[in-house]
Amino acid sequence: MRMITYTAKYTKIDAGYLGQLVEWPEVVTEGKDLEECRALLRDALREMVLAYQQLGKEIPAGNALIEQLPVEVERVGPAT
Repeated sequence: MRMITYTAKYTKIDAGYLGQLVEWPEVVTEGKDLEECRALLRDALREMVLAYQQLGKEIPAGNALIEQLPVEVERVGPAT
């Protein structure tokens, strides 16, 4: 058995948090808070792995590199 690491992306939404895997965008879920979203995303990942194995489909590779890139944006509209 091998271990694959996936990169989770969490986005704040009105209902709580949206969680999605960067390398496997079909694995997506929502939770009322970050902890619930993490747990649900792990469950969704396990289910997708099982489904792909049963269908004989190749499981996407993990280990993406995430980097935040800052950019200056000119202010549009009236200055405060």
